Amino acid sequence: MSQLEDAATNGEVVDLRPPPKPDEITRFYWEAAAEGRLVLQRCDACSRFQYPPELVCTYCQHEGFEPTEVSGQATLYSFALVERAFHAGFVNQVPYVLAMIELAEQPGLRMLTNILDADPEELAIGMELELCFDAIGEQQLPQFRPAKVLR
Repeated sequence: MSQLEDAATNGEVVDLRPPPKPDEITRFYWEAAAEGRLVLQRCDACSRFQYPPELVCTYCQHEGFEPTEVSGQATLYSFALVERAFHAGFVNQVPYVLAMIELAEQPGLRMLTNILDADPEELAIGMELELCFDAIGEQQLPQFRPAKVLR
């Protein structure tokens, strides 16, 4: 019997993906995600955003930050279709799209994420993306999907 079958209750499969573990450096990020917002560190000295959260600015080494909400607008920088689970918690997720996206707020501000609600065959480098969220247990994960174009 597989881990997923062991975890099944009443015919429903339990999500076995490991949830994030907020710490003192990342807590602001996960608390904002729980509210449906994407909040990143913005350096008090050079005003640059950075992701993932760190102790010091990766650009100027300053130690002061202001957690700042960003728009959630992005473009697809690179992606790969994952067809094999490398962790038992992702067996029920394959295939999925793992992507590097670039946020609109700053050139070079990139995030590793998943692309949801998309046919991998229709993804294209440079396409517009928008923020969405995916739950693992009670934790919300910032993810992205193709932007809805209003016509």
